[in-house]
Amino acid sequence: MNINSDLGEGVGFDAEILPYIDSANVGCGVHAGSATEVVATVRRCRELGVEVGAHPGYDDRPNFGRLEIELSVDELADLVRFQVGALAAVAPIAYIKAHGALYHYCQSRPPMADALALVAREFETGLMGQPGFEIVAAAERAGVPAFREGFADRAYLPDGNLMPRSQSGAVLPPEQAAEQALRFAREERFDTICLHGDSPGAPQVARAIREALKAEGIGTRHLKTGPR
Repeated sequence: MNINSDLGEGVGFDAEILPYIDSANVGCGVHAGSATEVVATVRRCRELGVEVGAHPGYDDRPNFGRLEIELSVDELADLVRFQVGALAAVAPIAYIKAHGALYHYCQSRPPMADALALVAREFETGLMGQPGFEIVAAAERAGVPAFREGFADRAYLPDGNLMPRSQSGAVLPPEQAAEQALRFAREERFDTICLHGDSPGAPQVARAIREALKAEGIGTRHLKTGPR
């Protein structure tokens, strides 16, 4: 199994979470964060043996990339290409995981997911997305690695989408997150478990998930290169 989290965005608990994860979805300095924060995050990942993935988002800092913006296929590809290229200049990229509203925008629109997969193929890397949705399907169509993720610290709706953060119970406490992570680890449809680094109690969630997996004898790995 693999544990991933969003880092390098200038918010959250990066330093506290890094020791417990295998892969970091590093922001590319557009929806949040700065060049200095991004480079510092990459260096710390290297020190701790944490794999780096690119985490591109909408160019919308006031809303932290969480507000959907209509883009053409070419505009979306260029937005992602620009950000992944910037991060690739300072670190090898193991995969691409879109951020926030861009992630959900691509999850439900095949042409946009295909644009994301095109960029992944250009950079010879993989894509991360939820199983049963368009990003994973696009990766498979494009012949790039598809990494299927489950969100340990979030509640799900019956249709498989995440419960909106505005609803009560959308963000799970550490004990429930660890239980959900164990369930995901036992299911063959998941390759990686995500926890949100900017959620309240994120360090406690990260530790609870890592300890729960260890207690069950479940090892963790890098997505691109295998066991750590």
